[in-house]
Amino acid sequence: MSGIISYIPGASLLLGGGRCKSIDLPPVEIHHIETIADRRARCLKHLLKANHANYAILFNNLRFDNHNVHILSSAYLLGANENQLHDIYNDEIQDLVPWEPSPSELIDEDWRDFLGDKRYQRAFLDYFEDKLAMEFAYDWKQELQHFLFSGDEPLFHGLIGGRKKTPSNSGYGDIIGHPLIHLGYAYEVDSREVAMEALALTCVQYNFFHKYLDNRSYTRPSPLKSKAPLDLLGQLSKDDRFGKGPEDLGDLEEFLDKNESLFLEYWNGWDVDDDPKKQFELSQEAAVALLVATVPPGTHAYDFFIVHLLTTSHAVRILLPFVPPKHHVSLVREWWLLVLAMFIVRGRPMPDPDNVESDLKGKNWKYVVDKALNSAWSKDAHFVKAIRAMKEAAQTWGDVHERYLRAAVTFVDNFHGWVH
Repeated sequence: MSGIISYIPGASLLLGGGRCKSIDLPPVEIHHIETIADRRARCLKHLLKANHANYAILFNNLRFDNHNVHILSSAYLLGANENQLHDIYNDEIQDLVPWEPSPSELIDEDWRDFLGDKRYQRAFLDYFEDKLAMEFAYDWKQELQHFLFSGDEPLFHGLIGGRKKTPSNSGYGDIIGHPLIHLGYAYEVDSREVAMEALALTCVQYNFFHKYLDNRSYTRPSPLKSKAPLDLLGQLSKDDRFGKGPEDLGDLEEFLDKNESLFLEYWNGWDVDDDPKKQFELSQEAAVALLVATVPPGTHAYDFFIVHLLTTSHAVRILLPFVPPKHHVSLVREWWLLVLAMFIVRGRPMPDPDNVESDLKGKNWKYVVDKALNSAWSKDAHFVKAIRAMKEAAQTWGDVHERYLRAAVTFVDNFHGWVH
C-alpha cells in the first residue's frame, strides 16, 4: 500500500481492498495507422516516419518543439485528406533542423544523470529505440509502462516538464506540457515512433515540477477545499498574497519556492478524490473556458500559452484509459500543477461566460472542422489542436447545452493569431 501512496499523492485508498479511486472513461477511437488499408492513414504514417527520421524534436537553439506530430495527427483525426497533410508537413519542416549527434551515448547506468539536458535529445531517442529492439521485442507500450512508472522518481511525474532557464535561453522557450501532449498522440494514432519521441522529450524537458509528485510531503490538507477548478482559479485571481507573478516561465521555480506554501494551498485545494470522473469533466470545462472565455469580444487576444492547458487536458483524456488506474488521480493532479503555474505566469486571467457566443446562428461542428482544415490558420498547430481538443471533449461528455460547440465557434470566428 505504501508504494501506491508514493505514486498517487492525495489519492484516496479504500482500506478494505487497498484500491485507489480511478477515472473510468472509454478509450477514444484509436487509429492504427500502421495497418489501416486507407490512403489517408498511409499518408500520415509515412509523414510521421519521415519527420521522425529527419528532424530533431527540438530546434532553434533547443528552445522550440517540433510540432509536426501534433498538427499532422490532429488534422488527420479531423478528416484532412492526403494533399492537406502533405501541405501541412511541407510548411512545418521549413523551420525544423536535422538531428545532430549528442555529446555521448547513454547507457543503463547513466541515462538518468542527463535528465533535463537537451543536448542529449538524440542520445535519449537512440537509447529508447535500442531498448525497444533488444529488450521489449518492439512492444512500445510495454516499454512505456516500464520507463514511465518504475523507480522512486518515475518519468510519469515529469510529463509537464519544460526548459530550464539558462543564460543562453531568454524568453519563454519551450512551453511546459509538450511531453504529455506527444504521448497522447502516440496512443491515439498507435505509433511507436511517436512513442519513442515522447519518452525522449520527457527526458530532455524534465524539470523541477516532478518533485511535487515524487515527494509526498507536498501533499497536505488545504484550507481552500473546492469541488471545482474554476472556483479555485477565481480565488487565485483575487488573491493579493501572491503579488506580481514571474514574467518568464524560466523564473517560475524561484517564484514558487518563495511562495511555496501559498501555491500548495491551491494545488491541494482541488479535491479530485471526491468523484474523480466528475472532477475531470469540470477540469476539461475549465480548460476550454480559460482559452476562450478569458478573451473579450473583438480583442482576438487568444493566449498562446493558455492554449496548452487545453491541449494537455486533451492528452490526459486520451491517456486515462491506457494508464493503470492507480495513476489516474496523479495524472490529473499533475495537469492541475501545470494549470496553476501557467495561470500565475499569464497574469491570472478569469473567464467570463459573456465572452462566449450565445447564438450559434446554425453553425455546427462541421463548420468548426472546416475552419480547422481550410481557413487561413489551418497550418497553425495550436489552432488545429485546440479545435480537436474541444471537439473530443464534447464527444466525451456530451454537449447537451452546446457549451463546447459555442466555445469552438467563438474561437474560430474570432481567431486572428496568438498573443504571446
